[in-house]
This record gives sequence, C-alpha cells and structure tokens, in this order.
Amino acid sequence: MPDDSPVRTILRMRAREGCAAEFERAWRSAAAHISRVPGSLRQELIRDVEDSRTFLIVSDWADSAALAAFGPSAARERLTAALRDLRESGEKATYEVLETVIGAGPRIRVDVTVTVAPGEEEAYERAYLKVAERMRGTPGHVREELLREPGTGTYHIFAEWEDETSFNAWTDDQGHLDQTAPLIQYICDNFKRTTYHIAVRPEDELPVSSSPVAAARPRPQAQPQPQPQPQPQPAPRPVVARKGSTVDGSTDVLVVGAGPAGLTAAIELARRGVSCRLIEKRPDGNVAADKAIGVQCRTMEIWENIGVAREAMDLGVWLHGQTVFVNGQQTHQVDWDLPELPFAHVGLPQYETERILENCLAGHGVSVERGHELQAFDQDADGVTAQVLRPDGSVETVRAQYLVGCDGAHSTVRQSLGLTFEGGMGMFPQLFMLGDVDLDWSMPEGHLLRFIQVEDEEMRGMLVCVPLRGPGRYRVATLAPPRLQAEIGAGAIPPGFSAEYDPPSLADIQVVLDQLAPAGTTASNLRWSSIFRIKHGIVDRYQVGRVFVAGDAAHLHPPAGGQGMNTGIQDAWNLGWKLALAVRGAAAPGLLDSYEAERRPAGKAIVDRAVKIAFTDEMDMDDEREQFMLEMQMTLSYAGSPLVGSSGDLFDGGPQPGDRAPDVRDLRRFGVGHQVRVFELTRGTAHTLLVYADGSTGDDEYAGFDKLAEKARGSLNIYVVASPDATVPGTLETPVLRDASGAFRDAYGLRGTGAYLIRPDGHVGFRSSPVVATAIDEHLAGIFA
Repeated sequence: MPDDSPVRTILRMRAREGCAAEFERAWRSAAAHISRVPGSLRQELIRDVEDSRTFLIVSDWADSAALAAFGPSAARERLTAALRDLRESGEKATYEVLETVIGAGPRIRVDVTVTVAPGEEEAYERAYLKVAERMRGTPGHVREELLREPGTGTYHIFAEWEDETSFNAWTDDQGHLDQTAPLIQYICDNFKRTTYHIAVRPEDELPVSSSPVAAARPRPQAQPQPQPQPQPQPAPRPVVARKGSTVDGSTDVLVVGAGPAGLTAAIELARRGVSCRLIEKRPDGNVAADKAIGVQCRTMEIWENIGVAREAMDLGVWLHGQTVFVNGQQTHQVDWDLPELPFAHVGLPQYETERILENCLAGHGVSVERGHELQAFDQDADGVTAQVLRPDGSVETVRAQYLVGCDGAHSTVRQSLGLTFEGGMGMFPQLFMLGDVDLDWSMPEGHLLRFIQVEDEEMRGMLVCVPLRGPGRYRVATLAPPRLQAEIGAGAIPPGFSAEYDPPSLADIQVVLDQLAPAGTTASNLRWSSIFRIKHGIVDRYQVGRVFVAGDAAHLHPPAGGQGMNTGIQDAWNLGWKLALAVRGAAAPGLLDSYEAERRPAGKAIVDRAVKIAFTDEMDMDDEREQFMLEMQMTLSYAGSPLVGSSGDLFDGGPQPGDRAPDVRDLRRFGVGHQVRVFELTRGTAHTLLVYADGSTGDDEYAGFDKLAEKARGSLNIYVVASPDATVPGTLETPVLRDASGAFRDAYGLRGTGAYLIRPDGHVGFRSSPVVATAIDEHLAGIFA
C-alpha cells in the first residue's frame, strides 16, 4: 500500500441490549476529539437499519502513517475506553482509498455588503487590502474584488470560491479570524452576506480582476472536505408510538430546555393558566458559575413583574459601572448609577438565576422534568407530536398545541426545523477561555472591566472581568491563548462548553492578565474554568408553523456580556403572552407572527452589538447615559412592528409605539397612603390602558372612558390618570389616580387628553391623542379574536 495514500478503517460493533443510545453519545464525545488528531479526515457513525444495535464506525486518514500514529495515542484509548463496556462485539478492516467521488456543488460567489461611516472609507479599504493579501492560498478560494457603490460608503466584497463546501470549511475554522481581523470592526454594523451559485460561464471567457487576491498565481486546489449534511424541514407525517412508548402525555405547550429562556416561557404560560410541560435533558441543575452572570436593568423589571426581583437583589452584587482600558490606558469610565431607573445592573451567576426562576415556576404548579430529552417531533394543522426519551429509557409521545425550543446552542428543535444561521457576523467561530478567580488589584469596586489590546488597527487581545459576590471575586472571559488554540486545532466547531478538553489552568489565566491587566495583577483561588466555543449569529426564522425557537436556540453571542441570556429572557417574555392568547383561542389571526417580526430584528441588532463590544475598543457614543441604556436593552423598541400603532399627533415627545413604557413613581390614589407607580398598574398578565385627563377634559370624554372600560372588561385594565386641575365626575366608574407632580404628563409627552395602551411585556402597543375610541378598538381587534 503506498505510504501517501488515504486509508479508511471500518469498525463494526454491536451495542449491548439497552445501551445503543449511550453508545452513540459516547462515540460522539470521543469522535469530537479524534477529529482534531493530525491526519484525521473524517469520523462517521452509521447505524444498521435492520438492527438498531449494530454500528459501523468509519474513519478516514490522510495516510497509513497518520493511522499508525493514531493507534497507540491517547485519543484512540479514549474511544476504546468509552465503548468498552457498551459493546458486545467488534471487528475491524482497513482499506486503501483509491478514489473518492465527492458531490461538489457549483462554484459560488459570496457578496459581503458593508456600509462604513463617513470618513472611514480609506481606512476600510486599507483593512481590506490586508485581508486580501492574507487570503492568498486559502484552499478553495479563487478570487475576489472590492466594489463600492458610487457616492456612498457601501462596499461589496465579491468573492469566488470553488464550491460551497470549501467556503463553509473556511468559515467553520476559527483560524480564519487571523485573516479577517482587520475588517471585524467594520462588519459589526450593517453587515449582510449573500451566497450565489454560478449557473453559467462561457468556457472561453476567463475572469479578470484587478484585486490583489486575483493576481496571476497558481490556483490553489480545494482540499477534500466532508460534505455538510443537509437539514431539511421534515414533512408532516403521522407519528407512530415507538416500541415501549406511551401516548399519555398531553399539554397545551411543550417547552424544551430549562435555561433562563425556557423557564421564563413556562412561567409566562403557567401564570396565565395555560398548561405546559418543561423538559430538560440535563439530569441535574446547573451548579457552576459557568454561564451568564449579568442581569440587565430591563430583565430586573421583568423579574419585578413576576415577583422574583427581591431574591435576585439579595443574592447578587450591584454593578456600578464599566471601565475600559485600551493598550493599558483608561479610555472610558461609565457610571451606571441612574436613579431614575427602577433597577440597576446586577451580577448574578446563571445557576442562581435558574434556581430563582425554577422556584417561581414551581409556585405556579409546574416542575422541571429533568432527564427528559426531545428526540423528534412532527407538526400538523392542529398541533405538535413529540417523542421524549425519559430517564428510564422509555419513550413518551407528547401531544401539544405548540412547541417552544429553548434548548440552547446545540438545539435539537433548531436542527429539526432546518433553521440556518445567517446575519450578524455570519457565524464565525471563536474559542474563549473562562474562569472564576480572585483578583488582587486596585480596580474600582463593582465595575465591569474591559481590557483591549490594539496593534496596527487590529485587536490583539481582549479580557473582560465581571464582579461576583465575594472579596475580589471575578468571572474572567478572554480569547483562548495560543497554547489552547493549537491543542484544539482547526476544523468545524460546535458551540458550547468543551468538556473534552482539559480546562484552562490558573497559569493560563495569569498569562492573559500579565498581557492585558494592570501591572502586578495576580489571580488566585481558581474555582472553575472552561473552554467555550461560540459561533456568533442568528437563525433565519424564529417560527415554523406551531414551533418556535428562543434564546441560544435562536441566537448566539460572545460569552462576556450576558447579552445572550438577557435577550433569551426577553424572547420568552415577548412570546409568552401571545402564545397564551393563542392557546385559549383568543388571539387574532397573525398575532403569533409578530413574535418573529419583533424579536428577530431585535436579536440581530443585539448579536451585532455584542460582537462589537467584545472585539473592538469603541464605546459608540459620547452620551454615557444613552450608552448604558442601549447596553441594558432599555431603549430596545418594536417600532415598525405590525402589532403597534398610533392615532393623532398631539404628543410632545413621550414613548413611541413599540418603545418600553417608562415607570412613573409619584401617582396618588385615594385611600393609598403611599405613592403609586405606573409599574404597579401594569404589573400582571393583562394589557393596561392609561387614559390621561386634564382641566380641558369634558364630561362627555369621561363618559367615553367608562364606555371603553365596559367594552374592554376582561381583556385589559383601564385607569384614568388625572392632572391636579382635572375635574373628575364623581360618577366615573373607571379607577382614577392623580398625576400630582405632572411627572406622568412629562414622561408620556402629553399636552391634553390622551391614552397609552401598555402591552403585558411592558412595551407601548398603541397611543392616541386625542383619545379616539374607534382607533383603539381597531388596534385591539388585531390582538384579540
């Protein structure tokens, strides 16, 4: 056999009775490690269709020397040990690979569109030239050119690749960031990527380009890459219970994944009386400070509404601000103490967040069903039928009206729907190193610290340190150092925490501190550490029929700022009240469509911003208050949503339709000995209509308020907020509060009679000034059946 010929080994194994699923999981874990061994080309597991316990393990190697080196390696022993107790028998054969026919697709063109700020055009073009030079010799890359739309700052990188497989292999390799680093700061905003297949090109016509990348040179040959497996949306089909399954599981909504997003979705359904089941494949709850630790101001408002804000405050630590250092020099220090907001930013480990939310859910009579794993599902016109693997190995068939996938970065729901990631930064992968340590330094108390190193307009290093409860305790997040990058190697990287690699050591963290933190900073007491693999991006759809995705199943973020968890909670907060109306048959047609219409644009903006914060030294704006409000998602708006609207123009500012409705603290209500807040009126599960009256409001208008209240009874709560000089008839039946100081009028931009409809998620659904009852009725008809 020629030494340089590729070789294939085929190992036939039969799993022990009842061990087939565990066998498959064990192989997946071991194969992920083997795939990074030098010379490994492909690892594949095949199941016999006639015997579900019989497997073929197929392994392709670059040559016989690579296979021989693998034989006595630790990676081989890992596979052997993983499967030793799970198999009955095994036999192996090795073959010389004579020729492999790969169904490569047609050549493709990739159009990357970026709009740069005025004055940055030359800098962008210089950055592009650097990237173009670095792209020379990339397997599968043919040529490219930079185009500019005349008279604008909009550019198109028009790149040609041998096939889509080569392009996907490049984007899956975290090493390509070394090539594209000069462009990262520009493609964080206004980024769009489109892929085209080249259908026809005359054979006698050669491509010509003045791009440095297309200069005359030998064309690099595309390296053989395994073809990505397509993930088509499964066609609806009748579901037949599998052997040993039960069909007694039924519920209104099945929620998959008991992270913060899934718990929030279940709480929102349960507190509205909707039956739901929440399944989680992890047998135990999260106990390590290994995930998000920042609870944003907007999330705290949500938690006040559902009744868990106090517990979060008691267990967390207040974050007072953010300090940024670039190349060792402090460039920004933002104070986050804004007394006009109901809550500040809280540092709280995600395991505490999950425990708080799980206790809240239990208070509504719903428990997390741990050790239950979604295996498959189908949907039809009336509902969803899911197959759920129980802890005892039996399979239960669950029938629900709707299914919500909150099952994280490895989402089974997302994969089953065939959703693909796009937008944002285009799913480029990166490796982070995270740790829970004590830091000895003289940094400001309670501040989130960001350290950035920039050389030649490229980011060379990044470190984020977030305070935790305890003296000097921080969660640190940084790009994985070269040692770990080399150990893990290149290739496709699934997102999430990496248990298959040894966790970073205290020495690894200290190396980064020595490079980026103030001189003399030392780390100690390493409680936990891990490698975190992330692909930044957002799925193309949030809904397919009766199935939805939320949280990390829908969007993936850098692990440094907690944006992913907070965004996922807001996904569920937006979806929950709409889904509850749909389950009860009280939703207007199209109500559920507004979930994707509202949350996907918000999710894309947050993904892009999270990447920009993580990988650039910019603070975006000079107004520190505006900066903070943006980072805390307080200024997130659903403006443009089909579910928001307005009537009349007698407003002097105030929140626009789709904006977060602001709190006001000094309303007065007869019989109540303390100030009343707007958030007390909007708390709960219903819509709230706040009608403002002043000295010019007549009796006929007050009578109209009562008619509105009578008509809307049961679907929303109505309150009259009256100015100090308003003469309110004693016969008015609608509850009345006084705007004693005029704070409500000012916050809501009112100059006369007006009304604001506040949705259950705290956003303005509709506003009218003057109050037009027919316009309000028309808007409500788009919400309620």
